[in-house]
Amino acid sequence: MEISGLPAHPLVVHAVVVLTPLAALAGLVYAATPRWRYALRWPLVLLTAIAFVAAFVAAASGQSLLDARGLGQLESVRTHREAGTLLRNILGPYLLVVVLAAYRLGGPSGLVSGRGDRPLRGGAVDVAVSVLLALASVAVLALVIRAGDTGARAVWG
Repeated sequence: MEISGLPAHPLVVHAVVVLTPLAALAGLVYAATPRWRYALRWPLVLLTAIAFVAAFVAAASGQSLLDARGLGQLESVRTHREAGTLLRNILGPYLLVVVLAAYRLGGPSGLVSGRGDRPLRGGAVDVAVSVLLALASVAVLALVIRAGDTGARAVWG
């Protein structure tokens, strides 16, 4: 897989490395700050969905790079591949948690008119969804750091 003659993996992986931590940090803020939920709801869902798709493209382009260059036998590359596969596989459930939180968790509107205001229910389910989103966000952040670190070590030593 190439883009303008360059291997696609190093290019595509930057979308994962940038968008996934942004989605995870937005998830933490969304879980902890009801007054910002109005502004973060759709950017969080969109960031997470794009990161999810980018992770699949990065995995496919990484496999293509391995096949083209024959690097699969290197331990550092195998470690990176495992970390990237785990991140890719966790981003799907994380997207589901984000969609659940966007649907379930309310908060005041940022508009003067109050349009888009969603009442805070404050029940045990909302607390559980907030905690689940926060824990999932931390896990995704840790996994993207691990995948990025192992990739950098595989390339730069």
